Amino acid sequence: MPVLVLLAALVPALRAHRLPTARAISAGSASLTGRGLRVQRVLAGTPLPRAVSMGLGRPLARPGRTLLTLAAIILGVTTVTLATGLTSTMLAYSEAGRGGGGPLVRVEAGGPAGGRTAPLLGDARIEERLRSLPGAVRVRARALAQVTLVGQSRPAFADFYRGDDTSYAGRIADGRMPRAAGEVVAGPAFLTQRGLRLGDRVTLALNGRQTTATVVGKLVEGNARALEASWETLLPLTPDARAIEYDVRLARGADARAYAEAAEAADPGLRASVSDTGNTATTTVVAFSTVFTVLLSAVASLGVFNTVLLDTRERRRDLGMLKSIGMTPRQVVAMTVTSVAGVGAVGGLLGIPLGILAHRLVVDNVGVVAFPESMKDVWDVPQLSGLLLAGVAIAVVGALVPARSAARMTIAAALHTE
Repeated sequence: MPVLVLLAALVPALRAHRLPTARAISAGSASLTGRGLRVQRVLAGTPLPRAVSMGLGRPLARPGRTLLTLAAIILGVTTVTLATGLTSTMLAYSEAGRGGGGPLVRVEAGGPAGGRTAPLLGDARIEERLRSLPGAVRVRARALAQVTLVGQSRPAFADFYRGDDTSYAGRIADGRMPRAAGEVVAGPAFLTQRGLRLGDRVTLALNGRQTTATVVGKLVEGNARALEASWETLLPLTPDARAIEYDVRLARGADARAYAEAAEAADPGLRASVSDTGNTATTTVVAFSTVFTVLLSAVASLGVFNTVLLDTRERRRDLGMLKSIGMTPRQVVAMTVTSVAGVGAVGGLLGIPLGILAHRLVVDNVGVVAFPESMKDVWDVPQLSGLLLAGVAIAVVGALVPARSAARMTIAAALHTE
């Protein structure tokens, strides 16, 4: 931080070192000249209120200072745009696979391998019983096996699913879900590590049996050591396979705890738990983005505050003269705020595309998650309009306090050195 402070102070310090004595003494008392005055004369011929036209022409009088203010506003708008996009993307990501349902109850089928009592009911009867309990909307059975991909040294875990096809809604980043025997999907990390792409064929081996499958889809995310397939793909490998787990999606408003108790009462070999409906990663990203936005917006507003405060101090003589010929405190506030509001609008126009670009760079390079286009294209016209106003809001908030201070300044205090 001391190094950053020194670097930030170096440029104005060198400029002050080269400033002539006469110009330093006259700073703040010299009349406005140059492009700012010419622009104000042009704007004076428009129907705009005089205070507004004078404010709009002010930024050109100090182009270097205006560019620094513009950079601060662009940074703030870029951050707000990035954070808004990440929040929308992560909210869409957290809803992937829910299928518009309510709570999720996970029912595990125990057995000797799991150290619990084996279910008394058969696989089909358990699924039928779970579907019949009050509140159940969709049931999906899962079997797990450690398979070998022929030609590769590392084994892989394979999840085989039966029922509830809607669980893939929003989870497919590219391709499609497995619909029949011989079709598999996997997450981006698994496909990258195994050197696989959509359309590649693999041979799965288990207990001396083999079956051929085609990669038909890439998941938004997935275990780097596991793939997913339909139940029909498992049968050639293990004809007598049983499900080890059932995911039950309940209706909205259903009592998940009551359903879990009813599921366990249906068979002593079943253990039910209510899955957390939240997503820790999503909550973390949304919270981080919000805090990041607030902090950088505050920094941008402080940059505007510093610029406007310095400008009003330098213009004490001009403000005193304007007040002496009838400018009201409200007009002083309007003139001062307008001088940065236009810069804020330009900052918004430049910051929005930068924020969208930053959003794309982030979501396209996560690595373990492959976001589909529907989760990336999160912008609409009202949202972009609000982001444009964010630049103006940052500028106005930063300018409001020094503007009100300038409005309260008396004529005598402004002209006491004349």
